[in-house]
Amino acid sequence: MSFGPLPKRFVTLFFPAAVAALLLAGCSGSETPAAPPARPPMPVTVVEVQPQTIPASVEVVAQLEGARETEVRARVGGILIKRLYQEGEAVRAGQPLFEIDRSSYEIALAEAKARADQAAREAKRLEELLDTKAVTRRDYDNAVSNHEIAQAALRQAQLNLSWATITAPVSGTTGRALKSEGNLISPGNDGLLTSIYQLDPIWVRFSLAESDVAKMPGGRLSEAGITGVELILPDGSVYPQRGTINYLASTIDPLLGTQQLRAEFPNADNRLMPGQFVRARLLLGEREGMFLVPQAAVLQTDKGRLVMLADADNKVTPRPVQTAEWRGTDWVISGGLKAGDKVIVDNLMKLRPGMVVAPQVPGAAPGAPAGDRPAAAKS
Repeated sequence: MSFGPLPKRFVTLFFPAAVAALLLAGCSGSETPAAPPARPPMPVTVVEVQPQTIPASVEVVAQLEGARETEVRARVGGILIKRLYQEGEAVRAGQPLFEIDRSSYEIALAEAKARADQAAREAKRLEELLDTKAVTRRDYDNAVSNHEIAQAALRQAQLNLSWATITAPVSGTTGRALKSEGNLISPGNDGLLTSIYQLDPIWVRFSLAESDVAKMPGGRLSEAGITGVELILPDGSVYPQRGTINYLASTIDPLLGTQQLRAEFPNADNRLMPGQFVRARLLLGEREGMFLVPQAAVLQTDKGRLVMLADADNKVTPRPVQTAEWRGTDWVISGGLKAGDKVIVDNLMKLRPGMVVAPQVPGAAPGAPAGDRPAAAKS
C-alpha cells in the first residue's frame, strides 16, 4: 500500500515536535539523578563487661520495728491531770510520763495508816495482857493477824499512790499520747496511755517464700548459711551497717507459705524508724562468673530478657541473657554473656539487628571509638 505526499501543514507541525522529543530523550539519558548520601553509623554507648565475684543474695520487702515496743498503761484509775513528757522525745527508764489525780489515793493512804497504827497498838496491848492471862491466846492471835492485814492494806495504799505517777518502764523513744488531760482513766483495756520504742538496736522483720527457700543450698535456710543482711532504704541507698539474724522460724507458715525471719541493726543516729518499709537483702555467700549490666540495657521480650551487643564489626547483635536480681542500678546477669562483650546501654529503641553503630564508652567525647577512654579516666 502506498500513501500520497503528506500535506505541507502536517509536515510543518510534526518535525519540530519530533526534534524536541529527541532532544529531551537525549538529555534524560545523559544525566542520572544523584543518590542520597549514606547515613553515618548511630553513636551508642557501650559497656565492656567482665565476670565478677559478687555476693549471692535474696531481696524481699521488710518492715522495721523497735527492738522493744513497750506499752505504758495505768495501774490505777482516776482523772488524768498532767502529761509530763514531750511526745516523740527520748525518755529514760523510771522517768515520770503522766500524773493521775492523787487526792483520793492520799486519803486512802492516810486511812490505811491509821488502821495499821490502831492494829499495832491493839496487838501490843493484848501481848501485855497475855502475860497476866487476862486475855486468851486466841484473842492475841487475832490481834496479831489484824495488825498484819492492816500493814498489807497500808502497803497497797502506798503502791496505789505511787502508781498515780506513771513512769517509763524502759528507756526509748515515746509515741503519741493516747489520752489527754481531763480524761477519766481506768486500768485494764482503757489504761493504755502511750508506747515506748527502743530504736538502738532496731529490728527488721521479713519473710521468704517457700519457693525462694527451696532454691537455696540443701533446699533449706539456716543461720550458718547467712553471712549478713543489708537494708535498701526507700531512696534506693544501702544502709551503711550490716545486720545479723536474731530470729529464724523453724517452720513454714501454712497459710502464707513463707518462713519468718528477723534481723537486728545498729541505729545510734535513729535514722531508721519503726513502721518504715524497706527492702532486706539476705546475703548467702558468693557467686563467681557473674556480670553486672545497667538496668536500662536489659530489654524484656515475650521470649525473655536480652541485651544488644556491638560485635567486632560494630554491628548490632541481640543476645538472650539470664538475670538473677538487681544490685544497685545494675542487673546481675548469670548467663548469656562472656568476658569482653560490649553491651549497648542507650538508643535501644532505634536499633535493629545488623545495624552498624559507632560505639563509645560512657563519658567519651562524641565520635570517640569504644577503645578510647575519656581524658578523666586516663589521668
